[in-house]
Formats: sequence, C-alpha cells, structure tokens
Amino acid sequence: MENKFEAKLPLLGDHFPSMTVKTTHGVQQLPEDYKGKWFVLFSHPGDFTPVCTTEFIGFAKKTEEFKALNAELVGLSVDQVFSHIKWVQWIDENMGVKIPFPVIADELGQVSTRLGMLHPNKGTNTVRAVFIVDDKGVLRLMMYYPQEVGRSVDEVLRALKGLQTSDRNGVAIPENWPNNTAAALGDKVIVPPASSEALVVERLKQAERGEIECKDWWFCTKNL
Repeated sequence: MENKFEAKLPLLGDHFPSMTVKTTHGVQQLPEDYKGKWFVLFSHPGDFTPVCTTEFIGFAKKTEEFKALNAELVGLSVDQVFSHIKWVQWIDENMGVKIPFPVIADELGQVSTRLGMLHPNKGTNTVRAVFIVDDKGVLRLMMYYPQEVGRSVDEVLRALKGLQTSDRNGVAIPENWPNNTAAALGDKVIVPPASSEALVVERLKQAERGEIECKDWWFCTKNL
C-alpha cells in the first residue's frame, strides 16, 4: 500500500513558517511572537511518559541559562492542551519542578506534519525533534531523536551557544566545544579555511604574529 504521508520539512536557513498555535500560555504566533529573540522548539512523543517527563524537568532547570542567551523554550506534542496542563501540574506536584515555558497542543498534528515531526515508521506520536530559530526567525539547527532515547539538554544549550558564538565572531565551532578533546583545542575556535592564495599568505603571517595558531594553512584556530 502506498504511503501517502508527506513531511513538509523546513530546511536550514529557511524562515520558520508562520503559524498560529494553541499553548498552555494561550494562543501564540510563531515566529512573530519571538521577534528579536531566539527560540528552541522541541517536540515530545506524549504527556505522562517517563522519558518526556525527565526531558521537561531538564529543560525547566536550564530555562534561565537559555534566557541568558536571549532564547525562549517552547514544547510541543499531539496531546490536547488540557492534558498538557494536567501533566505540567503533575510534574510540579510530584517532582517539585515548575515548567515555565509554553507547551503547544497539536492534537490534529498540523504543526507536527508541517515541521516533519511525524515519522510513520515510529508510530503516530511526534518524535523528539529540536528546532533552534534565531532572532530573525531563521531556522538554524535541527535535531531528531527516536521516542526511546532522551535528549541531552546540555547539547541543545551548547549548540545554541555555538551558533551565537559563530555569528558574533565569524568562526566555526569544533567538536564538543568548549571542551574539545579530539584535537586538543580546548575552548579555541576555528578560523574559516583560506579561500585564496593571498589569504593563505595572510593567515600564515597572522600565525607568525601570534594572532592565530595554524597546524597548516587550512587548519587555524584562535582564542576568543
């Protein structure tokens, strides 16, 4: 039987599609209501499930760190808003953690379909998707996890810091920055590779002056 499912997946660098959503904090307009701020939209398979509960607690405990980076958190699943409200209350009453961010109620799956969060081979619930959207409403990063594996909130936070650091400084971010071990770079960042012979010469001169460090002309790093 032909699979007619169509995931309208946005691409990195696209403007996040405008949509009206119903949340535990009332009706919101994405991305317009977050103009001038970054936001992290993350989906979970369902309310009152153990892995999702641990993720919500993890995101809640890191909320102030996200806010310090001018970023807001937004959750989502295909449950109704009444279920979201009751689940958020349960987490507060039983786990001692308040959920400060809105949770989108997508009971018809319209938002999830539009963003490619529904994967037929993984059932009818949303997979664990993460979308990082910048302060201009542009989609900058996507992550997808299956229902059976919880996300690392620290990795989402690290990725957000990396994107903002790259934007501010025109650099690239190495593996596991700021704790790179693969190339013993520590918290150094990568200078984009030279794209011309003249720039190769200039990079080597910068290295001689101690402004950057180069293992070769195409592999240069620096401290911020």
